[in-house]
Amino acid sequence: MERMSKAGWLLLGTVILGTAPGVAQEVHRLAGAEVAIHNLAGKARIVAGSGSDVVVRITRGGGDASSLRVETGTVGGEATLRVVYPQGTVIYPEMGRSSRTNVRVQGDGTLSTGGRGDMVEIRGSGRGTEAWADLVVEVPQGKRVALTVGVGDVGAQGVAADLRLRTGSGSVDATDVRGDVEVDTGSGSVTVAGARGGVRVDTGSGSVTLRDVEGPALEVDTGSGNVRASGVRVRAVVVDTGSGSVRLDGVAAPDVRVDTGSGSVEITLLQDADNLRVDTGSGSVTVYAPADLGGHVELDTGSGSLDVDFPMQVTTARRTRLVGTVGDGRGTIRIDTGSGSIKLLRR
Repeated sequence: MERMSKAGWLLLGTVILGTAPGVAQEVHRLAGAEVAIHNLAGKARIVAGSGSDVVVRITRGGGDASSLRVETGTVGGEATLRVVYPQGTVIYPEMGRSSRTNVRVQGDGTLSTGGRGDMVEIRGSGRGTEAWADLVVEVPQGKRVALTVGVGDVGAQGVAADLRLRTGSGSVDATDVRGDVEVDTGSGSVTVAGARGGVRVDTGSGSVTLRDVEGPALEVDTGSGNVRASGVRVRAVVVDTGSGSVRLDGVAAPDVRVDTGSGSVEITLLQDADNLRVDTGSGSVTVYAPADLGGHVELDTGSGSLDVDFPMQVTTARRTRLVGTVGDGRGTIRIDTGSGSIKLLRR
Protein backbone atom coordinates (compact mmCIF):
# COMPACT_ATOMS: atom_id res chain seq x y z
CA MET A 1 0.00 0.00 0.00
CA GLU A 2 1.27 3.42 -0.86
CA ARG A 3 2.14 5.81 1.90
CA MET A 4 0.98 9.38 1.51
CA SER A 5 3.59 12.11 1.42
CA LYS A 6 4.31 13.69 4.79
CA ALA A 7 3.61 17.31 5.54
CA GLY A 8 4.66 19.67 8.27
CA TRP A 9 2.69 19.49 11.49
CA LEU A 10 0.82 22.14 13.43
CA LEU A 11 -0.66 21.03 16.73
CA LEU A 12 -3.73 22.99 17.70
CA GLY A 13 -5.31 23.53 21.09
CA THR A 14 -7.13 21.31 23.55
CA VAL A 15 -10.67 22.06 24.68
CA ILE A 16 -12.17 20.70 27.90
CA LEU A 17 -15.86 20.02 27.25
CA GLY A 18 -16.87 19.24 30.78
CA THR A 19 -16.07 17.16 33.82
CA ALA A 20 -17.95 14.93 36.24
CA PRO A 21 -16.73 12.83 39.16
CA GLY A 22 -14.30 10.29 37.70
CA VAL A 23 -14.97 11.40 34.11
CA ALA A 24 -13.21 13.93 31.88
CA GLN A 25 -14.19 14.80 28.33
CA GLU A 26 -11.69 16.54 26.11
CA VAL A 27 -11.23 17.55 22.48
CA HIS A 28 -7.80 17.55 20.81
CA ARG A 29 -7.12 18.77 17.28
CA LEU A 30 -4.24 17.45 15.19
CA ALA A 31 -3.19 18.98 11.86
CA GLY A 32 -1.16 17.31 9.15
CA ALA A 33 -1.53 14.61 6.54
CA GLU A 34 -0.52 11.77 8.91
CA VAL A 35 -1.70 11.33 12.50
CA ALA A 36 -0.99 8.63 15.10
CA ILE A 37 -3.04 7.89 18.24
CA HIS A 38 -2.05 5.59 21.13
CA ASN A 39 -4.19 4.37 24.03
CA LEU A 40 -3.71 1.41 26.40
CA ALA A 41 -7.34 0.63 27.23
CA GLY A 42 -10.72 1.69 25.92
CA LYS A 43 -12.97 1.60 22.89
CA ALA A 44 -12.27 3.66 19.79
CA ARG A 45 -14.62 4.80 17.06
CA ILE A 46 -13.47 6.48 13.84
CA VAL A 47 -15.97 8.58 11.90
CA ALA A 48 -15.91 11.11 9.08
CA GLY A 49 -14.83 14.60 10.06
CA SER A 50 -15.01 18.05 8.51
CA GLY A 51 -12.47 20.82 8.18
CA SER A 52 -8.76 20.18 7.93
CA ASP A 53 -7.88 18.72 11.35
CA VAL A 54 -8.25 15.27 12.87
CA VAL A 55 -10.37 15.72 16.00
CA VAL A 56 -9.99 13.32 18.93
CA ARG A 57 -12.75 13.31 21.56
CA ILE A 58 -11.74 11.56 24.79
CA THR A 59 -14.00 10.29 27.55
CA ARG A 60 -12.16 8.96 30.57
CA GLY A 61 -13.52 6.19 32.76
CA GLY A 62 -12.73 4.28 35.95
CA GLY A 63 -12.07 5.21 39.56
CA ASP A 64 -8.55 6.40 38.70
CA ALA A 65 -9.49 8.29 35.52
CA SER A 66 -7.97 11.53 36.82
CA SER A 67 -4.51 9.92 36.86
CA LEU A 68 -4.43 9.75 33.04
CA ARG A 69 -2.51 12.33 31.03
CA VAL A 70 -2.97 13.23 27.39
CA GLU A 71 0.18 14.27 25.56
CA THR A 72 0.49 15.55 22.01
CA GLY A 73 3.41 16.40 19.77
CA THR A 74 5.45 15.11 16.87
CA VAL A 75 6.80 11.54 17.24
CA GLY A 76 8.64 9.87 14.36
CA GLY A 77 7.49 12.54 11.93
CA GLU A 78 3.79 12.13 12.78
CA ALA A 79 1.47 14.34 14.80
CA THR A 80 0.83 11.99 17.71
CA LEU A 81 -1.63 11.85 20.59
CA ARG A 82 -0.86 9.55 23.53
CA VAL A 83 -3.04 8.69 26.50
CA VAL A 84 -0.43 8.12 29.23
CA TYR A 85 -1.17 5.80 32.17
CA PRO A 86 0.61 5.60 35.56
CA GLN A 87 3.20 2.86 35.88
CA GLY A 88 1.98 -0.54 37.00
CA THR A 89 -1.05 -2.71 36.24
CA VAL A 90 -4.05 -1.21 34.44
CA ILE A 91 -7.55 -2.47 35.30
CA TYR A 92 -10.10 -2.43 32.47
CA PRO A 93 -13.29 -4.28 33.55
CA GLU A 94 -14.62 -4.43 29.97
CA MET A 95 -12.13 -7.27 29.35
CA GLY A 96 -13.86 -9.63 31.80
CA ARG A 97 -12.69 -10.64 35.26
CA SER A 98 -10.31 -13.43 34.26
CA SER A 99 -8.78 -11.76 31.18
CA ARG A 100 -5.35 -10.20 30.98
CA THR A 101 -2.85 -9.13 28.34
CA ASN A 102 0.60 -7.53 28.21
CA VAL A 103 1.54 -4.49 26.12
CA ARG A 104 4.88 -2.73 25.72
CA VAL A 105 4.87 1.02 26.20
CA GLN A 106 7.80 3.27 25.31
CA GLY A 107 8.94 6.24 27.32
CA ASP A 108 7.09 8.74 25.13
CA GLY A 109 3.77 6.94 25.73
CA THR A 110 3.56 5.23 22.36
CA LEU A 111 2.60 1.57 22.25
CA SER A 112 5.36 -0.56 20.77
CA THR A 113 4.86 -3.17 18.06
CA GLY A 114 8.55 -4.10 17.83
CA GLY A 115 9.31 -5.50 21.28
CA ARG A 116 10.66 -2.24 22.73
CA GLY A 117 9.56 -0.43 25.88
CA ASP A 118 8.34 -1.43 29.34
CA MET A 119 5.85 -4.25 29.76
CA VAL A 120 2.47 -3.18 31.14
CA GLU A 121 -0.19 -5.66 32.21
CA ILE A 122 -3.85 -4.91 31.50
CA ARG A 123 -6.36 -6.97 33.51
CA GLY A 124 -10.10 -7.20 33.80
CA SER A 125 -10.04 -7.14 37.59
CA GLY A 126 -7.69 -6.99 40.59
CA ARG A 127 -5.40 -4.36 42.04
CA GLY A 128 -3.98 -1.60 39.89
CA THR A 129 -4.94 1.63 38.16
CA GLU A 130 -8.60 1.38 37.19
CA ALA A 131 -8.72 3.75 34.24
CA TRP A 132 -9.45 3.78 30.55
CA ALA A 133 -10.17 6.25 27.78
CA ASP A 134 -12.86 5.85 25.12
CA LEU A 135 -12.08 7.71 21.90
CA VAL A 136 -14.08 9.17 19.04
CA VAL A 137 -11.79 10.17 16.18
CA GLU A 138 -13.17 12.46 13.48
CA VAL A 139 -11.12 12.12 10.27
CA PRO A 140 -11.41 14.52 7.30
CA GLN A 141 -11.05 13.23 3.76
CA GLY A 142 -7.58 12.32 2.50
CA LYS A 143 -5.81 11.82 5.85
CA ARG A 144 -3.73 8.85 6.97
CA VAL A 145 -4.50 7.81 10.55
CA ALA A 146 -2.74 5.15 12.62
CA LEU A 147 -4.63 4.05 15.75
CA THR A 148 -2.98 1.70 18.26
CA VAL A 149 -4.95 0.34 21.22
CA GLY A 150 -3.67 -2.09 23.85
CA VAL A 151 -7.07 -3.56 24.75
CA GLY A 152 -10.41 -2.47 23.33
CA ASP A 153 -12.75 -2.78 20.37
CA VAL A 154 -12.15 -0.55 17.35
CA GLY A 155 -14.75 0.60 14.83
CA ALA A 156 -14.52 2.76 11.71
CA GLN A 157 -17.39 3.83 9.48
CA GLY A 158 -17.89 6.15 6.53
CA VAL A 159 -14.32 7.45 6.41
CA ALA A 160 -12.52 8.59 3.25
CA ALA A 161 -8.94 8.14 4.46
CA ASP A 162 -6.17 5.57 4.84
CA LEU A 163 -6.46 3.72 8.17
CA ARG A 164 -3.97 1.58 10.10
CA LEU A 165 -5.79 -0.04 13.03
CA ARG A 166 -3.92 -2.04 15.67
CA THR A 167 -5.17 -3.63 18.87
CA GLY A 168 -3.52 -6.18 21.15
CA SER A 169 -6.89 -7.64 22.11
CA GLY A 170 -10.24 -6.58 20.75
CA SER A 171 -12.49 -6.79 17.71
CA VAL A 172 -12.11 -4.51 14.70
CA ASP A 173 -14.98 -3.46 12.42
CA ALA A 174 -14.33 -1.20 9.40
CA THR A 175 -17.32 -0.33 7.21
CA ASP A 176 -17.58 1.89 4.12
CA VAL A 177 -13.97 3.10 4.13
CA ARG A 178 -12.72 4.85 1.00
CA GLY A 179 -8.99 4.33 1.31
CA ASP A 180 -6.45 1.69 2.29
CA VAL A 181 -7.32 -0.33 5.42
CA GLU A 182 -4.66 -2.16 7.42
CA VAL A 183 -5.79 -4.14 10.49
CA ASP A 184 -3.52 -5.87 13.00
CA THR A 185 -4.95 -7.55 16.10
CA GLY A 186 -3.35 -10.05 18.44
CA SER A 187 -6.67 -11.58 19.43
CA GLY A 188 -10.10 -10.63 18.16
CA SER A 189 -12.45 -10.91 15.20
CA VAL A 190 -12.10 -8.61 12.19
CA THR A 191 -14.84 -7.42 9.83
CA VAL A 192 -14.20 -5.23 6.78
CA ALA A 193 -17.18 -4.33 4.57
CA GLY A 194 -17.70 -1.87 1.75
CA ALA A 195 -13.98 -1.09 1.37
CA ARG A 196 -12.68 0.83 -1.64
CA GLY A 197 -8.92 0.48 -1.45
CA GLY A 198 -6.25 -2.02 -0.52
CA VAL A 199 -7.14 -4.23 2.47
CA ARG A 200 -4.64 -6.03 4.68
CA VAL A 201 -5.62 -8.02 7.78
CA ASP A 202 -3.24 -9.72 10.24
CA THR A 203 -4.64 -11.47 13.32
CA GLY A 204 -3.03 -13.89 15.73
CA SER A 205 -6.33 -15.46 16.69
CA GLY A 206 -9.79 -14.58 15.48
CA SER A 207 -12.19 -14.94 12.58
CA VAL A 208 -12.00 -12.63 9.55
CA THR A 209 -15.07 -11.55 7.57
CA LEU A 210 -14.81 -9.46 4.38
CA ARG A 211 -17.68 -8.20 2.24
CA ASP A 212 -17.87 -6.00 -0.84
CA VAL A 213 -14.17 -5.19 -1.26
CA GLU A 214 -12.78 -3.40 -4.32
CA GLY A 215 -9.16 -2.29 -4.69
CA PRO A 216 -5.67 -3.29 -5.70
CA ALA A 217 -5.22 -6.21 -3.29
CA LEU A 218 -6.73 -8.19 -0.42
CA GLU A 219 -4.28 -9.83 1.99
CA VAL A 220 -5.25 -11.90 5.05
CA ASP A 221 -2.86 -13.57 7.50
CA THR A 222 -4.28 -15.28 10.58
CA GLY A 223 -2.66 -17.71 12.98
CA SER A 224 -5.96 -19.31 13.93
CA GLY A 225 -9.41 -18.47 12.67
CA ASN A 226 -11.84 -18.91 9.81
CA VAL A 227 -11.75 -16.55 6.83
CA ARG A 228 -14.94 -15.62 4.97
CA ALA A 229 -15.00 -13.25 1.99
CA SER A 230 -17.74 -12.35 -0.48
CA GLY A 231 -18.05 -9.84 -3.29
CA VAL A 232 -14.31 -9.32 -3.80
CA ARG A 233 -13.03 -7.48 -6.89
CA VAL A 234 -9.28 -6.89 -6.69
CA ARG A 235 -6.12 -7.60 -8.65
CA ALA A 236 -4.78 -10.11 -6.13
CA VAL A 237 -6.15 -12.16 -3.22
CA VAL A 238 -3.69 -13.71 -0.76
CA VAL A 239 -4.95 -15.69 2.26
CA ASP A 240 -2.63 -17.45 4.73
CA THR A 241 -3.99 -19.13 7.85
CA GLY A 242 -2.29 -21.51 10.24
CA SER A 243 -5.53 -23.19 11.25
CA GLY A 244 -9.00 -22.42 9.98
CA SER A 245 -11.29 -22.89 7.03
CA VAL A 246 -11.32 -20.45 4.10
CA ARG A 247 -14.40 -19.56 2.04
CA LEU A 248 -14.14 -17.04 -0.79
CA ASP A 249 -17.54 -16.53 -2.36
CA GLY A 250 -17.79 -14.37 -5.47
CA VAL A 251 -14.17 -13.51 -6.26
CA ALA A 252 -13.10 -11.58 -9.35
CA ALA A 253 -9.29 -11.47 -9.34
CA PRO A 254 -6.61 -12.60 -11.81
CA ASP A 255 -4.37 -13.78 -8.95
CA VAL A 256 -5.78 -15.93 -6.11
CA ARG A 257 -3.55 -17.67 -3.55
CA VAL A 258 -4.68 -19.57 -0.45
CA ASP A 259 -2.41 -21.37 2.04
CA THR A 260 -3.74 -23.00 5.21
CA GLY A 261 -2.04 -25.40 7.58
CA SER A 262 -5.30 -27.09 8.49
CA GLY A 263 -8.77 -26.34 7.19
CA SER A 264 -11.07 -26.77 4.22
CA VAL A 265 -11.05 -24.30 1.31
CA GLU A 266 -13.99 -23.30 -0.88
CA ILE A 267 -13.60 -20.72 -3.67
CA THR A 268 -16.20 -19.42 -6.12
CA LEU A 269 -14.64 -17.55 -9.03
CA LEU A 270 -16.65 -14.96 -10.94
CA GLN A 271 -14.10 -14.90 -13.78
CA ASP A 272 -11.19 -16.89 -15.14
CA ALA A 273 -8.00 -16.47 -13.10
CA ASP A 274 -4.46 -16.19 -14.48
CA ASN A 275 -3.03 -17.77 -11.34
CA LEU A 276 -4.92 -19.93 -8.83
CA ARG A 277 -2.90 -21.69 -6.15
CA VAL A 278 -4.29 -23.51 -3.12
CA ASP A 279 -2.18 -25.37 -0.57
CA THR A 280 -3.61 -26.92 2.60
CA GLY A 281 -1.94 -29.35 4.96
CA SER A 282 -5.21 -31.02 5.85
CA GLY A 283 -8.65 -30.30 4.42
CA SER A 284 -10.77 -30.64 1.30
CA VAL A 285 -10.62 -28.07 -1.52
CA THR A 286 -13.56 -27.12 -3.75
CA VAL A 287 -13.29 -24.55 -6.54
CA TYR A 288 -16.31 -23.38 -8.52
CA ALA A 289 -15.24 -21.69 -11.75
CA PRO A 290 -16.95 -20.22 -14.85
CA ALA A 291 -17.34 -22.34 -17.97
CA ASP A 292 -14.58 -20.46 -19.81
CA LEU A 293 -11.93 -21.47 -17.27
CA GLY A 294 -8.56 -22.10 -18.91
CA GLY A 295 -5.15 -23.10 -17.67
CA HIS A 296 -2.54 -25.71 -16.92
CA VAL A 297 -3.98 -27.81 -14.09
CA GLU A 298 -2.08 -29.73 -11.40
CA LEU A 299 -4.05 -31.43 -8.62
CA ASP A 300 -2.32 -33.35 -5.81
CA THR A 301 -3.71 -34.98 -2.67
CA GLY A 302 -2.00 -37.19 -0.14
CA SER A 303 -5.27 -38.91 0.65
CA GLY A 304 -8.57 -38.15 -1.06
CA SER A 305 -10.47 -38.15 -4.35
CA LEU A 306 -9.99 -35.90 -7.41
CA ASP A 307 -12.96 -34.54 -9.37
CA VAL A 308 -12.77 -32.23 -12.42
CA ASP A 309 -16.03 -31.07 -14.02
CA PHE A 310 -14.35 -29.59 -17.14
CA PRO A 311 -13.21 -31.14 -20.45
CA MET A 312 -9.54 -31.81 -19.81
CA GLN A 313 -6.56 -32.92 -21.88
CA VAL A 314 -4.88 -35.23 -19.36
CA THR A 315 -1.11 -35.78 -19.35
CA THR A 316 -0.81 -37.50 -15.94
CA ALA A 317 -3.55 -39.45 -14.17
CA ARG A 318 -2.93 -41.29 -10.93
CA ARG A 319 -5.13 -41.90 -7.89
CA THR A 320 -3.70 -38.91 -6.02
CA ARG A 321 -2.40 -36.75 -8.90
CA LEU A 322 -3.97 -35.27 -12.00
CA VAL A 323 -2.20 -33.05 -14.54
CA GLY A 324 -3.53 -31.62 -17.76
CA THR A 325 -4.99 -28.65 -19.62
CA VAL A 326 -8.41 -27.05 -19.36
CA GLY A 327 -9.86 -24.64 -21.92
CA ASP A 328 -7.34 -22.41 -23.70
CA GLY A 329 -4.52 -23.56 -21.41
CA ARG A 330 -3.62 -20.04 -20.39
CA GLY A 331 -2.93 -19.48 -16.73
CA THR A 332 -2.02 -21.85 -13.91
CA ILE A 333 -4.20 -23.83 -11.50
CA ARG A 334 -2.34 -25.69 -8.77
CA ILE A 335 -4.13 -27.31 -5.82
CA ASP A 336 -2.35 -29.40 -3.21
CA THR A 337 -3.74 -30.94 -0.02
CA GLY A 338 -2.04 -33.31 2.36
CA SER A 339 -5.32 -34.98 3.23
CA GLY A 340 -8.70 -34.32 1.61
CA SER A 341 -10.60 -34.34 -1.65
CA ILE A 342 -10.14 -31.83 -4.48
CA LYS A 343 -13.00 -30.70 -6.70
CA LEU A 344 -12.76 -28.35 -9.68
CA LEU A 345 -16.37 -27.74 -10.69
CA ARG A 346 -18.28 -25.56 -13.16
CA ARG A 347 -20.19 -22.79 -11.44
